[in-house]
Amino acid sequence: MSGTDSVPSDHRDFVRQIVEDDIRTGKWQGIVKTRFPPEPNGYLHIGHAKSICLNFGIAQEYGGKCNLRFDDTNPEKEDVEYVESIKADIRWLGFDWEDRLFFASDYFEQLYKWAEQLINDDRAYVCSLPLEDIRAGRGTPSQPGTDSPHRSRSTEENLDLFRRMKAGEFEEGEHVLRAKIDMGHKVMLLRDPIMYRIRNVTHHRTGDTWRIYPTYDYTHGQSDSIEGITHSICTLEFENRRPLYDWFCENLGIHHPQQIEFNRLNLTYTLMSKRRLLRLVNEGHVTGWDDPRLPTISGLRRRGYTAESVRSLCTHVGVTKHNATTDMVVLENQIREELNRTVERRMAVLDPLKVVITNYPEGQSETLEAVNNPEDPAAGSRNVPFGPEIYIEREDFMEDPPRKFFRLGPGREVRLRWAYFVKCHDMVKDADGNITELHCTYDPETKGGNAPDGRKVKATLHWVSAGDAIDAEVRLYDHLFVTEDPDEVADESQDWQNNLNPTSLQVMAAKLEPSLSAPAQGYRCQFERKGYFCVDQDSTPEKPVFNRTTTLKAPWVKKKKQTG
Repeated sequence: MSGTDSVPSDHRDFVRQIVEDDIRTGKWQGIVKTRFPPEPNGYLHIGHAKSICLNFGIAQEYGGKCNLRFDDTNPEKEDVEYVESIKADIRWLGFDWEDRLFFASDYFEQLYKWAEQLINDDRAYVCSLPLEDIRAGRGTPSQPGTDSPHRSRSTEENLDLFRRMKAGEFEEGEHVLRAKIDMGHKVMLLRDPIMYRIRNVTHHRTGDTWRIYPTYDYTHGQSDSIEGITHSICTLEFENRRPLYDWFCENLGIHHPQQIEFNRLNLTYTLMSKRRLLRLVNEGHVTGWDDPRLPTISGLRRRGYTAESVRSLCTHVGVTKHNATTDMVVLENQIREELNRTVERRMAVLDPLKVVITNYPEGQSETLEAVNNPEDPAAGSRNVPFGPEIYIEREDFMEDPPRKFFRLGPGREVRLRWAYFVKCHDMVKDADGNITELHCTYDPETKGGNAPDGRKVKATLHWVSAGDAIDAEVRLYDHLFVTEDPDEVADESQDWQNNLNPTSLQVMAAKLEPSLSAPAQGYRCQFERKGYFCVDQDSTPEKPVFNRTTTLKAPWVKKKKQTG
């Protein structure tokens, strides 16, 4: 699937069905206009990727347009860094907003005029209660709220106070502007919600021009309206906010887009809360927003995931009205399937144990042919050097192997990938009894890995020529949390951070075959028997750094966690 691929007709989800019905009935004169509206207060994660794919994808499929609009109404938490990272992530996923880049701050003047219109229509008022009193006055789902003592202020007094708020005459918290709806409404969000609050903070785009900032609930629908959005597609947590979205559009008498909610994308063993992801970054549990253990798009990209694999996951999980949690293995399988088809095979030893081939001709070396990708005949082959000293994985040898251990041991014979049969006859230990070196013999008649006499071995090991090996750092990533749902803790006194996995990152000093010297950043390959890897941004020509994207096979999973 690419950024412009369409969805097969037999896989139409309910959102696309709504769009098709609207086109057929001429509801929006055949126009389809969507938007992706992130708040620039953090990096995007894979949950946002689903919304990006849905909004941009629908616009592409139905000949429409999709805007990128930053809802930048909270200057305390927003930053240009986040704006630029979001733009880069969207482009990486394969989508383009062309010339349709907007900011809610572009509309601050119009939003302010509409607020004055609501005041003049007796549908908004300035409230001077402390925030905690406003919250307490909203009541409960079973009990109505209490009218603010300032609800009956005159239009003239409200306009005067609101204009003075805009002029910066008051401190934060002295006043807010509230919509005048119904303090007894069964939908608590409609109990006179806040529209504007005072913030003496410099905005990353408007500087110090404004001293009042609109809330998300007041801004969002009107921004959609200004841009002529037809289908305002958002996740299910905004479903209860739709009545307020509708109320503002209806009472202002402006273009009224249709809000449609769909299920968000959740994954096991991780978090999708930007607030908690920010804590992980700020408290040093990860190295940054692009840490490969995070579900951020930049983290997935750095780990070696491709845009195609992320888009494929979004298609796979589908669009419904029911929240569910997808097992992380589903995402891992998407990238496995792609990389298995497309990347080259290479040999790398992550925990090296030296092997000396005692009967190999002294001073001799040779090159052997190795296939680049058995799944792709067009990928061809490469030459790998072989000599009297090689490295194998330490775990591939046992001094006293159990019955079902088929790899190397004293007196045992194994096949070296693309090379020869070797048999261990001795080992060297240090003063502490640790094995530091193996001594083996090789059968020169088995070149290529086959014995002329037809004898069989039960194991094939990967290896690297010791004299030609490249030193590299290899980072093995595991789940960031030890439980499927990191929010589940033993008791209320515990914190979700107690579920952090202390072994989520292992750093290995590896030996690589020489074809991996000075690899380009982002290069992907399969380390035979060890998984799929990519070159990290920390890599240098002197010391390559590889991240493991995923293992070769998915771990056995008892069940998939479903919620909702």
